[in-house]
Amino acid sequence: MTDLKMALGAMLFGTTIDERTSFALLDQYVDAGGVWIDTADCYAFWEHPSGRGGQSEELLGRWFAQRPGVRDRVKVATKVGCEPLWPGSYPEHSEGLSAKAIDEALETSLRRMGIDHVDLYLAHRDDRQTPLEETVAAFGKHAAAGTIGRVGLSNYALWRAERARGIAERLGVTAPTALQLRYSYLQPRPFVRGHIHDHRFGWITDEVLDYADQNPEQELFAYTPLMTGSYERPDRPFHEAFDHPGTTRRLEALTQGAADLDVTRSEVVLAWLTGGTPAVTPVVGVSAQAQLAKALSGARLVLPTDVRSQLNAAW
Repeated sequence: MTDLKMALGAMLFGTTIDERTSFALLDQYVDAGGVWIDTADCYAFWEHPSGRGGQSEELLGRWFAQRPGVRDRVKVATKVGCEPLWPGSYPEHSEGLSAKAIDEALETSLRRMGIDHVDLYLAHRDDRQTPLEETVAAFGKHAAAGTIGRVGLSNYALWRAERARGIAERLGVTAPTALQLRYSYLQPRPFVRGHIHDHRFGWITDEVLDYADQNPEQELFAYTPLMTGSYERPDRPFHEAFDHPGTTRRLEALTQGAADLDVTRSEVVLAWLTGGTPAVTPVVGVSAQAQLAKALSGARLVLPTDVRSQLNAAW
């Protein structure tokens, strides 16, 4: 079975999603050929009474401990930068991306998960109070030591990502080869930022797609690809940032494509992402095995040329 072009989002594992359910979802994902598991050191501080994160990584550590050999079958992506300095301090005061913060956070993440390296370590959001050279050098140090496989950036302005790459080349250290941003089939109106919370640059734009297309080493990961269930659930309306004529056209094309293929709209969205140019790896968060089964189906779905053409023409 070939690797799935999909990452399992573990954000709520260990908080709103209990351990038994989380273990079942992880087992189902790996048994289906899934490889990437996505988490962060701050997950999910907003759901935990302590106001601090780490519950997701700790759950993954317990899962690894109870599944001998499974670590060799998966790749772990975790992030640093958004853990609150004290309960209630986010987003104004979080750990940031100083060398000291990265050193301490990586050590903590490895300890929580009981592993000796992470396959992809991402800066969770830009820290403009810390010199970019310091952040890049710190990531590079750990990559050289083998505790990081690849370096990634999440919620970064593209010019900052490219500058980080240039700094890494100048310093002779590992450069970022992954960008994780929000993306889906529907597109928001420009400059409407509420849908991405405090992450001003947390969206894959046409410029980002062109950047990845021209730099094949840059892998794109998309978070919230299914819009927290809005494609399927009338009780979860799309954010007002998506209230424009383009959404109407795209939803019509999406609904027609799903009907033609006898699948859900969410499955079509995932197939559209994974089979596009450049391909985008969706980070899918689920809370039930039936949801995961649909996500796996969508990640494996190959859209017929006419359906993809209709979806693209609606743009």
